[in-house]
This record gives sequence, C-alpha cells and structure tokens, in this order.
Amino acid sequence: MADLTLKQLRYFDAVARAAHFGRAAALCSISQPAISVQIKELEQTLGTALFERGAREVRLTQAGEDLITRARIILGAVEDFSDAARASGGQDLARLRLGIIPTIAPYLLPAIIADLGRQYPNLDLHVRETLTPKLLGELADGKIDAAILALPTSEPSLEEVPLFTEDFVLVRPIGEAGKPVPGGEDLRKMRLLLLEEGHCFRDQALAFCSAGTALPRDGLDGSSLTTLVQMVSAGIGVTLIPQMAVSVETPAAAVDVAAFPAPRPSRSIGMIWRKRNPLARQLGDVAAVIKRARKAAQRRDAPPCA
Repeated sequence: MADLTLKQLRYFDAVARAAHFGRAAALCSISQPAISVQIKELEQTLGTALFERGAREVRLTQAGEDLITRARIILGAVEDFSDAARASGGQDLARLRLGIIPTIAPYLLPAIIADLGRQYPNLDLHVRETLTPKLLGELADGKIDAAILALPTSEPSLEEVPLFTEDFVLVRPIGEAGKPVPGGEDLRKMRLLLLEEGHCFRDQALAFCSAGTALPRDGLDGSSLTTLVQMVSAGIGVTLIPQMAVSVETPAAAVDVAAFPAPRPSRSIGMIWRKRNPLARQLGDVAAVIKRARKAAQRRDAPPCA
C-alpha cells in the first residue's frame, strides 16, 4: 500500500465523475493513456478492480463504489490541510477557486474581477462555471473554495452570505410592447420559454408561475439565457431573465423588456463555503468585496425598464 499516491486518488475521482477515461484525462490535463496507467496501478496496489470498462463509458465496480467516498474524504482533508497552511500565515488570499452558476457568471464577473484584483493584487483566481448541484458536490469535496449561486442551499455544512437580491423581468417580442404585463398565473397559459432541466433559474421561474413542472413544449427549452432571448426575438414565445442579464442579452434583440407588477419574482444571490474551511475569514472578506462591487455596478447602470 506504500505506492498509493494522492495523484492516483485524484485520477480515480476524475474518472468516477466523468464515467469516461478520455473526458477525465481532459479534465486533469493529461493524456488518456497516462490516466489509464495510473488507474491500473492503483487497482494493482489495492488488489481490486475499481471500474467496469465499456466501449463508451466506464462505471464503478462495487469495490469502487465503496472506496470512492473514502477517496473523496482523503482528498477533501488534503485540501483542508493546504487551506489551513494558507490561512495560518495571516497573509492576503493568494489563490481563490470560485464556482458560479451560468445565470450569474457572464453578468457578475465583469463587475467583480477588477475589484478583486485591486483588493488582492497577487490573487490567483480560478473560475468554475457549472450548475448548482455540481458546485455543491465540488465544494463538499474541496475542489473549489467558494461558490456564488441562488440562496438558500439548505446545506447545514455550508456558510451562506447574502450578496444581493434581484428581480426577474419579462422578455417578450417587440410587437407586444405596451401591452399589460401578465402575472404568474397568466404566464402559465402562454408559450413560456425556460432553461433546460438542471438550472435553478428554471425552477424559480416555474415557482412564480405556480407550476410544479413546465407545460409540455418539446424543443422549446434553452441551454442559456442568450438562447432564450433570441428565441423570443424570433417570435417563438416569452421568457423571464434576471435583471442583471438585461443589458447584456437584450440590446441587439427585437424584444421588449417589462417589469412585473409587485410582488415581483426575484432571487437572492449569495456566496457559500464550507463552515470548516480554514479560509472562512478570508472568504468572508471576498464576499464583502463582491457585494460592494455589485452595488457600484448597479449605480452605474441605468434601469433598463420601468
């Protein structure tokens, strides 16, 4: 067992998540043969097969299922050890691995990166954009330090710091400008375009419409807010987008942007991290910088709709 290495455990975790040697190798920035050799050596060291190899994908064996949780605990502990060393020096934050969901990343990052750079001149910032469930998993495993997403997460192991609240607005074809703005119940009866399954923004929009699930609309879900706005511009339907996305997504589209009457649909955006993270104090400072940067950006941007 002396030949067991952390590198092998990281590759084990990567293959388990990707269910494919090629995709895992790409994520780890190594060649597929190299990661295959490392996994084979790990299996030989452990004396058991970790994966069932298939032509299109691989899956964990029973032994692999039993061991992957332990491997992730070890990797998380190593990250905590590294974080503790970073925190004990009392120095400014030198590295930040920040996760952020797709309905926030393109609109918030330009407003905060410059401010973070001024506050932390030597900061090595790594940004990871993906959906909330993946961010929560990577946060638990120590792969990222913090994440910016919609609150609440309802995870007792995580610290949640609210950053700001923003309204949703209605985006409809330009020919509908000036018409009364429909309420949530009325939207259910319209051709409502939503993000595909997995996006929390989709669930928030459905909640406003008092609909547990979307009405059947084959082929009318989008993978991004950009796609939804362009579909509206083409006259396919209407959609909801967060206020911060308006200035980016709508200027070049033939759409009308309208505010909903009160009570408006909205979401709370916050930053989260593991409560046991030794960098908790520094992450709290980062959250304060982001909060100030967002307020400054809001003051600069004129309201796009009444």
